Amino acid sequence: MENRKPDGPLRKGWTTGACATAAACAAYEALVTGTFSDTVSITLPKGQQPEFSVKNPETGDGWASATVVKDAGDDPDVTHGADIISTVKKGDAGTGITFYAGDGVGTVTLPGLPLPVGEPAINPKPRQIISDNLMSLAAALDGFIDIEVTVSIPGGQKLAEKTMNGRLGIVGGLSVLGTTGIVIPYSCASWIHSIYRGVDVARAGGIEHIAAATGSTSEAAVQKLLGLPETALIDMGDFAGGLLKYLREHPVPRLTLAGGFGKITKLSQGSLDLHSSRSRVDMKKLAQVAAANGGTAELSAGIETGNTALEAFTIASADGIDIVTPIARQARETAMATVSGGVDVDVIIVDRQGQIIGRSRD
Repeated sequence: MENRKPDGPLRKGWTTGACATAAACAAYEALVTGTFSDTVSITLPKGQQPEFSVKNPETGDGWASATVVKDAGDDPDVTHGADIISTVKKGDAGTGITFYAGDGVGTVTLPGLPLPVGEPAINPKPRQIISDNLMSLAAALDGFIDIEVTVSIPGGQKLAEKTMNGRLGIVGGLSVLGTTGIVIPYSCASWIHSIYRGVDVARAGGIEHIAAATGSTSEAAVQKLLGLPETALIDMGDFAGGLLKYLREHPVPRLTLAGGFGKITKLSQGSLDLHSSRSRVDMKKLAQVAAANGGTAELSAGIETGNTALEAFTIASADGIDIVTPIARQARETAMATVSGGVDVDVIIVDRQGQIIGRSRD
């Protein structure tokens, strides 16, 4: 089910990386001073200093642990409400700050991500935010600077099934993400991040043909047709522009785009964001496509006054007029213009039953 954006002003939230930073700082302070605070303040890259409540403080032999509950604001983030736990202990002399994956945090198993294979899936920017805050705290408390940080997200392995981590080769749980520390509601930053990383993993694996689909039905159809490996499949969703612009800078030889008639029609008309709230099908242009491909004036008028692309497809099909192939070809032209050459694009249109009903190539 599609998440509907609430009406009115939306509340921002905190990234998993920011929550892990707050928990790590609370645990570190307790390890140095012997006392946990009820709240902890951290500094984010742009200077904001949010305060977080500290839960479940624990100490043991040479370690301390704290929990921060993730608040993603009004964003439909799968980790909203999850416990983000950081456990801190003193590291060996000269090792600096090192990171470990605890329960529910994944491990990198494929090249192409911004972390080496075998590393915990705690991204570079969250690592920097955690490190910067711990170093500031160490200076203020005259504490140790060789620190082991283990981040855990209980239930993260199950939550990761709702993400693209498995396809990216991140096994065992979630990624710790966030470049600014702040979640902008409905920015879909994590989805776009996953699209980028999917391209990176495919390129690093030597894959020369990737397929990007708007949904599971179209992905299944294109996978059945092409037989590509899992790492060649990109869950593009509505973010055609995000994918195509990234491929402009990080090209692969071949790209197949797959989606339903409505979304591919939007792409054919120049829309790069295919979400229903951010782009609409121009029914007049769709009527012109029908007319250019043998449709009568009456048929074209019926399409122009119609409500949806699916209705237009039904009207045209009833008269034996193919508007699907021309739409696929126009969508290919939009995609080719966006990637600015260097990538050979094919577009496939799939119906709701998963059948291929049109393609930009004969």
